Amino acid sequence: MRVYAKLVLLSHWLILTYVLMVCCKLMSASSQHLRGHAGHHQIKQGTCEVVAVHRCCNKNRVEERSQTVKCSCFPGQVAGTTRAQPSCVEASIVTEKWWCHMNPCLEGEDCKVLPDSSGWSCSRGNKVKTTKVTR
Repeated sequence: MRVYAKLVLLSHWLILTYVLMVCCKLMSASSQHLRGHAGHHQIKQGTCEVVAVHRCCNKNRVEERSQTVKCSCFPGQVAGTTRAQPSCVEASIVTEKWWCHMNPCLEGEDCKVLPDSSGWSCSRGNKVKTTKVTR
């Protein structure tokens, strides 16, 4: 049961991370006209940065983690995940749900798209981390 709880924790963290990255990309696109105004922090185009980290425990004592990410992607790119870190990826990867093409897993892990294309799993040995994308 302990291993299952850790897998659930990690999968929730990855899901939340990805959803937050997509939301940040959409917010970034809608606020592009604010860039350059005083007090607005700019990041290098083609990169992402973590601006906040959140941790909490649900009623089942499973720790959930999420982070708020700010991305400034080039045209044709959107926020994604590469090597378990926020990054800019080609938009077609997300629209076509070719999740493993953005290399979301850590070095040495195998990536597989879920059967319903709703996300991906990263595995090494008997350890599996699952990420489901929700919009």
